[in-house]
Amino acid sequence: MKHIEFFPCEVKTIENIQIPMADGVHLAARLWLPEGCLREPVPAIFEYIPYRKRDFTRHRDTGHHHYYAGHGYASMRVDLRGSGDSEGLLTDEYLEQELADGEVVLSWLAAQPWCNGKVGIIGISWGGFNGLQLAARQPPELQAVISVAATDDRYADDVHYMGGCLLGDNLSWASVMFAYNSMPPDPEIVGDAWRDMWFERLEKSGLWLDTWLRHQQRDDYWKHGSVCEDHSAIKTPVMTVSGWADGYTNAVFRLLEHLDCPRLGLVGPWSHRYPHDGIPGPAIGFLQEVVRWWDYWLKGEENGIMDEPMLRAYMLDSVPPTTSYATRPGRWVAEQNWPTANITAKPFTLGWRGIIPGFGHAPEVIETIRSPLSVGLFAGKWCSYSATPDLPHDQRQEDGGALVFDSEPLEETMEILGQPLVELVLTADQPVAMVAVRLADIAPDDKATRVTYGILNLCHRQSHEHPEALQPGQQYRVQVKLNDIAQTFPAEHRFRIAISTSYWPLAWPPPRPVCLHILTGASQLIMPVRAVNHNEQVKLFGAPESAFVPPTRQLGTTDRNWRVIRDLEHDISTLEVVKDEAVVQIKEIDLEMEKYVLERYTFQGDDFDSVCGEVISKRGLRRGDWHIRTVTRTVMQSDAENFYLRADLDAYEAGFRVYCKSWEKTIPRKFV
Repeated sequence: MKHIEFFPCEVKTIENIQIPMADGVHLAARLWLPEGCLREPVPAIFEYIPYRKRDFTRHRDTGHHHYYAGHGYASMRVDLRGSGDSEGLLTDEYLEQELADGEVVLSWLAAQPWCNGKVGIIGISWGGFNGLQLAARQPPELQAVISVAATDDRYADDVHYMGGCLLGDNLSWASVMFAYNSMPPDPEIVGDAWRDMWFERLEKSGLWLDTWLRHQQRDDYWKHGSVCEDHSAIKTPVMTVSGWADGYTNAVFRLLEHLDCPRLGLVGPWSHRYPHDGIPGPAIGFLQEVVRWWDYWLKGEENGIMDEPMLRAYMLDSVPPTTSYATRPGRWVAEQNWPTANITAKPFTLGWRGIIPGFGHAPEVIETIRSPLSVGLFAGKWCSYSATPDLPHDQRQEDGGALVFDSEPLEETMEILGQPLVELVLTADQPVAMVAVRLADIAPDDKATRVTYGILNLCHRQSHEHPEALQPGQQYRVQVKLNDIAQTFPAEHRFRIAISTSYWPLAWPPPRPVCLHILTGASQLIMPVRAVNHNEQVKLFGAPESAFVPPTRQLGTTDRNWRVIRDLEHDISTLEVVKDEAVVQIKEIDLEMEKYVLERYTFQGDDFDSVCGEVISKRGLRRGDWHIRTVTRTVMQSDAENFYLRADLDAYEAGFRVYCKSWEKTIPRKFV
């Protein structure tokens, strides 16, 4: 990463400003202004997230927003209501209040003497979501959007549910926000009000996991903020970005297909990070692309960005399986439009333990699968946050508990780009069941690298909004959509489809063990095959850049690890995830911050009632004699009828516990 110190414009940073909302609440913001903007107003850039501008995202914010300001933009990072140094309460994601506040901020920005009335929004994850959501409300000030690692569908393609299955990340993500909401504002910003604001958050922010588990189908709760309900409402130009190791790749392809506004798509090899800091690499000069986008849409510069292909994607080469890659070999490919005529939907039959080119040329044979709960221990995260090693391990360790179909060795290289689809003809012996389908690249030495996967709650086979129980013994034809991917399968490699009836802890298991009967010969795989073209000319990206960021100091050692523990005496299996970021000192503001997370996912034998997830988070802030610390713990269990939640929140000031609260919740299962 090249850290730039000198820009076309000198930059002034305003540490904190207060923006009044309609009800009198003030949102806190950090602002970067280019020199001369009061004489000649400039466009503004807006980022709007809850992750604490003052401390936890300070380093990243400086690298980005100083960069934009250095290229002639007023750039502002705003804490959501109830987060960081902003007043009020934050009680859930993407509430109407959040979006209404966002419109007020847009109007406020456009009215400032240093702004020419044009505003762009950029954000990753939460900030990518609300950028799209605000665009759908069509505020007049908003002229362009960059949405990174986000989704248009809050139910079908977010951290909570996938294919109607409850994701393990739903628990871990709820625990992340539980910890964030336990933190106070900085007394240097809000003054003596900090303690009252802190206790209000501790008491009233709530247990979000309880809310999310009470909406197990696609209802109005999830439709709110899902811009896929009406893609045509977005008129603002959109750049949509993600990475193959991220959880939000599919939305890039849906947005390119369904939006009517000007749009560009970019997908690299990265996890849940901005592409100039992308891991696995190669990272790219993303901030240069961002400035080009703003220059075109906010300044009217004819720089050719909209003459470039609608989609640029990184075609992944075959690699041996491992849980962490510094970089992924491959090359950039491009499509002028998406969908594209350059992709051929190529069918394959799932035959008797094999994959046969074409469809309908294999005898129909019934195969059965009843997977152990251990299938999924080596699946990695639903969304890789580069808390390595969080990528899937060698799939041979999973395939023993799955029904496996292998192709013959390929005679020539095959490349795919898009969404593979598996169509299964099956029966189940339980009324509630799920199926997990993995596509793997099998090297000549038999090592199996997961390429992509999909999961489906079979009660949701027709609808996420109106699920129906299965009739045991009745035959169904279902479609399992795998995640979009760009992948090369070399000659002499095989590809594999592996089918399992559980995938814990990536997804919460069904209420009871399930036996599926798969009718081979009638089941098929459809691959999005793209013709191999190594002479394809694609404009390459510059080297990664950001603004210079004042250094921080790490106190102590970090620990990021995943451990699979098998207690053979008691037949207990545990996946333990540690993310200890130690204590980091921010010299600029004389602050030390602490962040530690421990996740445990356990089960015993084949007892589905033994499945348990637990997340413990510790956060701390210290400046001189001011020292606060919070500890949150969330435990989730289930039986055939209910989910059971237990949660604890403890807050400490100067080493003394000053607040504690516990929750116990029972939530009925509904076709999950």
